[in-house]
Amino acid sequence: MLSPASGRTSSASRASRSAEFITPHLAGVVVVVLIALSLAVIGVADPLLMKYLFDSLGAHNTHALPIGLAALLGLELCRGGLNARLSVLTTRVRTAVDFTIRDRLLAKLHALPNEHHAGDGVGGLVNKVNQSAAAFVNAFADVGFNMLPAMLYLGLSTLAMWRMDHRLALVVLLFTPLPALIGAWAAREQTARERLLMERWTRVYSRLHETLAGVRTLKVFGMEQAEHTRFLAGQAEGNAIVLRGAQTDAVTGAARGLVAALARITALAVGGVLILHGHLTVGSLVAFLGFISGLFGPVEGLTNVYQTLRKATVALEVIYDILDTKDVLADAPDAEEIERAAGDIRFNQVTFAHRDGAPLLKDLHLHVRPGESVALVGPSGSGKTTLVSLLMRLHALESGSILVDGRDIRSLTAKSLRRQIAFVAQDIHLFNDTVRNNIGYGSPDATPDDIEVAARCANAYDFISELPNGFDTVIGERGGRLSGGQRQRLAIARAILRDAPILVLDEATSALDNVSEAAVTEAIEHLRTGRTTIIVAHRLATVLKADRIVVLKDGGILAEGSHHELLASCEYYAKLVGAAETGSALDDDDDVLLREVA
Repeated sequence: MLSPASGRTSSASRASRSAEFITPHLAGVVVVVLIALSLAVIGVADPLLMKYLFDSLGAHNTHALPIGLAALLGLELCRGGLNARLSVLTTRVRTAVDFTIRDRLLAKLHALPNEHHAGDGVGGLVNKVNQSAAAFVNAFADVGFNMLPAMLYLGLSTLAMWRMDHRLALVVLLFTPLPALIGAWAAREQTARERLLMERWTRVYSRLHETLAGVRTLKVFGMEQAEHTRFLAGQAEGNAIVLRGAQTDAVTGAARGLVAALARITALAVGGVLILHGHLTVGSLVAFLGFISGLFGPVEGLTNVYQTLRKATVALEVIYDILDTKDVLADAPDAEEIERAAGDIRFNQVTFAHRDGAPLLKDLHLHVRPGESVALVGPSGSGKTTLVSLLMRLHALESGSILVDGRDIRSLTAKSLRRQIAFVAQDIHLFNDTVRNNIGYGSPDATPDDIEVAARCANAYDFISELPNGFDTVIGERGGRLSGGQRQRLAIARAILRDAPILVLDEATSALDNVSEAAVTEAIEHLRTGRTTIIVAHRLATVLKADRIVVLKDGGILAEGSHHELLASCEYYAKLVGAAETGSALDDDDDVLLREVA
């Protein structure tokens, strides 16, 4: 789960802060509100015109009919035009506010460390962003565009009814608070429901995303039906919550409708008596009935606003839990840009542990000289990948420092630091896009010729040329339409194109066949020339090409040196090599442990 910053803010504080999403679009909001207020005034004028028309006809005023009909037609034309304009402007403002919220949330999620995304999963986070943004925008539109016009209509219609007949006005007004009271009674259940639904849908869609992303594993282990059943169970659980809520909403809606009907019947009864005794005109009663029809709409609207605000309370909790999460990787206020680095890297007393875990690295010292190639080897969990992740500021240091060209990486902007590094991971991530765009990812200024040259260097040009649309072939999510070796070569071409002074390889040739590996290894050797290279090594062939080998174990450096030096001086390294020669990877020390026990 995303952990909020210390000290939860109150609902009122979050509501006040939410103005930051609206302020950039204030001019549009003002125009929409003014149009909505104008429509409220037209709504009050309509029953008054009906009173004039009926009372004039009762008095046999021959000129009243054409005048009244013309006025009603004019009102309707005005109402229709304003409603059309209001619809367009409201949609424009709503989408703009929604865009602002999503922009802020996405920027924050992109900035947070990797471990902050693990709790809810990708699907869960997407669900949170979608639901919370939509709920807030709905609440904002209801309050900003419906509440003020409703209040104006209520005020003007109450004044008009009071001036026509205060006795009948009192009868009608006795009913108006009842819908709000009914809505307040249902509010607690609605708020609890929204929180529960947010949690349920986040869990369900997080799992759905995982199963779709890992559909191959799903099939291999024959878990299709199990996961299908699991998803349907979660969906049914969420639907049950929705159904219970719908039942509550139906009861409260029916109760509000009954109140409005009782108000009309009572007004007819009392108004009829007043007419029979000569204390009220037929036109006034018609106007009262018109006001009642219009009156309970805004009252119910205000009640719905209250319900919507309860939903928005939950949405703002989610939004600000994300936005208020402490970004331990944020650039310092005085962070500087770094131009092309020489590639001198120093790890000084580096200590790091994942959340609630034992330290992976403890007081580690390592100096990588400009242009030097260093291979990191050691058992699984020894911190090899973590070390290079810290260099790229994907995790935050607990203590110690990492220097690039003598400058602490925390004093540099993350973006300029990462421009200095070309990275090829063991777990290749490609996008559901064209080959060209995948190779050019991270190098927006690259030309088509640059991309083709990079593909040739990575021994990828031939297989790309054989694809249906060549470089314009869409390769599927995570490059699913390519083989493992082809995906690896695209990732290498992407790193070659980046032309960064620091190269980080997490066993970049692990998925290649022997022929392709030889060609790509040659390309990498060319790429390494003049660059500082850190290799997270799992294969002996990769280690042998490094200028220096660093053996990590138990959170620190056990030994370092050339391959031959370590074979002679480091028994543990010799055992790792022995395991690798029997077919194990250099970080798979199960075989080594067996030997140590023996």
